[in-house]
Amino acid sequence: MAKYNITEKREKEAAYRSLVSPKLMDEMQEKIMNIVVMQKKYRDKDYSAKRLAEDLGTNTRYISAVVNVRFHMNYTSFVNKYRIEEAMTLLVDKRYQDLRMEEISDMVGFANRQSFYASFFKIMGITPREYRISHLAQHPSLKTAKAAKATKTKRTKVTKATKTTRTSKRTTKSSKKE
Repeated sequence: MAKYNITEKREKEAAYRSLVSPKLMDEMQEKIMNIVVMQKKYRDKDYSAKRLAEDLGTNTRYISAVVNVRFHMNYTSFVNKYRIEEAMTLLVDKRYQDLRMEEISDMVGFANRQSFYASFFKIMGITPREYRISHLAQHPSLKTAKAAKATKTKRTKVTKATKTTRTSKRTTKSSKKE
């Protein structure tokens, strides 16, 4: 006699798939793409499935059904996918190299840095910082202004320290002569 009553998990046909006709699903898919992607509503932290449903004159169940069937993910994953794609572009763009991760996450629509890192890691398998560093390693011509400035500052400090040492040695020699 088996100690555990284990049964195979059966694939259930989701009820939401029958809510929307294929023709209506095509129309809604196009409208969702237009609003979320083309109008870049994914950048808005407060743009929920509920607001999308209101904009389309439908309800959230229909939105959920279309996103699940056509995009094979839930609404949050769908929106985060586009946020991450834009974040990847910003992370390697020379114009945004001086921005902190919080600023980039804010620009693409994440409410906080933690959700940005979690979503980025889930999709890409590495952190945003690792992504930026690896991309810079592959394209050395994109070195940040910060890195160049830091290198210049380091050189200046070394040069000043060397000059100070030389000056103090001269002063010491001249005082010994007296």
